[in-house]
Formats: sequence, C-alpha cells, structure tokens
Amino acid sequence: MAIGEIQIPVRGQGLHEFTDQVNDWVREQGGGDGLCTLFIQHTSASLLVQENADPSAREDLENWLNRLVPENDPLYTHILEGPDDIPAHIKAALTATNLSIPVQAGRLMLGTWQGIYLWEHRHHRGRRRVILHF
Repeated sequence: MAIGEIQIPVRGQGLHEFTDQVNDWVREQGGGDGLCTLFIQHTSASLLVQENADPSAREDLENWLNRLVPENDPLYTHILEGPDDIPAHIKAALTATNLSIPVQAGRLMLGTWQGIYLWEHRHHRGRRRVILHF
C-alpha cells in the first residue's frame, strides 16, 4: 500500500490532463497489480476520465457544464468569493471528486483514448492537490 500526492497546476477553468504524472507515480511504487484511487482535496474542482485525442470533446464538455450551471444566477447567495464560486461548487457536486483505475503489471488500465483530468471549475490560476492510493 502506498499513499502520495500530486500537485496539478491549473490555468483557469477547463480540463487539465495529468495522466503521465499518475502513471509515473504508480511505476515509482514498484508496479504490480491493484487499484489506483485518486481523490481531489478541493470543493470547486473535480476528477474525470475523458477522451485525450480531440480537444473539441473537452471544450464541448466545458461549454455544456457552463450552460447548465451559469455564473451570476440571481438564485445564488454564496457569492462573496466571486461569481464563479458557487457554480464551481455545484459543478463539483455534479461530477466526481474521486476515481478508481485498475493497475496491471504496473500500468494504468486506461483505454486507448482515455486520459485522467482535473476539471477546474474556477477561473483562478494555481495548484490543486490530488491524493493517490495504490
């Protein structure tokens, strides 16, 4: 059993791939078979396995979620941190804060076009923490 942390730099809203970092971390644990669990320690971002070949798929996902949960809705009361704050919390509640990915012979068992993404729901730049367990 191993527990680790990856810090993901974000440049604002959108999907930020970090598949290679997870693969590297799993390899550093000595390989083998098992399950890699990822957990994001934030309430305004989420985790996603998604297509990593065509960027338009990620753009469409982002545009759809922004239309579903718009900023500046007069219904919102949690607005002290800006117009993107409560929409980010709602988006995180609708998506996933953890992932489980099988590992075989030290390799993540992702499909050909699958990548691991941090889905940043705020406009800010910075770093997000993802905890890993293998």
